[in-house]
Amino acid sequence: MRLKSLMAGFAGTAVALILASTASAQEFTFKLHHFLGAKAPAQANMLEPWARQVEENSAGRVKIEIFPAMTLGGRPPELIQQARDGVVDIVWTVNGYTPGLFPRTEVMELPGVYLNDVKAANLALYDMFESDLRQEYKGVEVMWLHVHAGQGIMTVDKEVRSPADLDGMKIRIPTRTGAWVIEALGASPLATPVPEVPAALSKKVIDATLLPWEIIPPLKLQNQIGYFIEGHDSTRLGTTSFQVSMNKARWDSLPEDIQKAFRDASGRDWWGKVAEVWRAGDDFGIKMATDAGKTHVMLSEDETQAFLDAVEPVQQRWIDEVTGSGIDGAGLVQKAKDLIAANAE
Repeated sequence: MRLKSLMAGFAGTAVALILASTASAQEFTFKLHHFLGAKAPAQANMLEPWARQVEENSAGRVKIEIFPAMTLGGRPPELIQQARDGVVDIVWTVNGYTPGLFPRTEVMELPGVYLNDVKAANLALYDMFESDLRQEYKGVEVMWLHVHAGQGIMTVDKEVRSPADLDGMKIRIPTRTGAWVIEALGASPLATPVPEVPAALSKKVIDATLLPWEIIPPLKLQNQIGYFIEGHDSTRLGTTSFQVSMNKARWDSLPEDIQKAFRDASGRDWWGKVAEVWRAGDDFGIKMATDAGKTHVMLSEDETQAFLDAVEPVQQRWIDEVTGSGIDGAGLVQKAKDLIAANAE
């Protein structure tokens, strides 16, 4: 009887030690909040692999819990403030949801600066970050920045082949630089967070939207659009910039080895890898839409040039806007173009 009691005691102690070991292994838990669904490529192919890599780098001491589709509350434009206030630990968000807050980073969104090379743009952002961009990310510690594959035009029921075809249309935009593109094309911009786009299209609140093809599957946009249009050689009308950032106070509280776990998962190679995720997502979106019978329009070189000529004034508009705030807009445009060229494969 006494032996059984001793064995039971040893077993109980062993279980307690295992539980204690598991609990102590995950010393640091982080909540990562974002605006798309759990099955979106951005979560499945970008956020989840990164989170698992950080956890592995930390030898199991870090746990990152991902909360998609604004499940922790608020609307997408509130994400950056949630991170700054410490309501959540980490966010993935669109910079342009808070217009004017990240003006230097906007340079990568401009048509004519960004054309179609996601990887070159991401690596250019990395190369510019310490010297030109970090100063505008107050209250957060940036894990990485990235762009998507670029703004294509999705329309409900109209094939578009020239800027004149957009005249008078209401078009959803993600950012103020996108709004300037739409205005330069003679259409009316309407700011709409991406989760609200399907309803806006189906109700004809908007006639079209600027988005990459990657977003077609998670939002099931093949059910709302008839045409999706891009330029020759996948040329796009600019892009959108994003960030994955941690609350600064939380970051500063972490020991160096845990910070290193995050940094090692978020280095230059990762910024480049993220580009591959978005490029692959775009190709998958094209397939889904065409399989659903939607028309993929690839403009000719001359048609593409007509669009680029029409939106060329957007660069100068941006330069004038940020220069008034004491930023060397012309210098940033040239630097971004040079770095994209240097990083092109």
